[in-house]
Amino acid sequence: MNSTIRNTALGALLGLSLASGAAAEGAEKLVTVVTSENPQTQLMAMVLTTQSVEQGAEARILLCGPGGDIALSEAPESATAPQPPRDASPQGMMQMLMGRGVTVEVCAIYLPGLGADESVLIEGVGVAQPPAMGAAMMDSDARVWSF
Repeated sequence: MNSTIRNTALGALLGLSLASGAAAEGAEKLVTVVTSENPQTQLMAMVLTTQSVEQGAEARILLCGPGGDIALSEAPESATAPQPPRDASPQGMMQMLMGRGVTVEVCAIYLPGLGADESVLIEGVGVAQPPAMGAAMMDSDARVWSF
């Protein structure tokens, strides 16, 4: 996909709001799983999750492996650097979603794998409990997106 088409598509997605479309009939549940280290993939996961929330979905985000790095208070530059076309970053959009009530958690094995504890995470990010996350993913009303 050439950069002009990609930027136009991302701009259109970022520009949508509830005012431009009807809210979903009844709140659907969404679990967004981010494992990719690619900043464009991470950002697109946040963009699409934002669109779902604006259309009435109840969302939560699970960050695993390299995807978990966007939850670090000392995140890699790729997670915090603004990207075109709207100068948004994966971590910035994630924090915006958290401000809208979206639950963000890292996988239960992420922090032990780093040799760290919850103190390395930005405020508001938790650690997923496997039974609760498994139940959320198995909920008959839930959609699971993996990036």
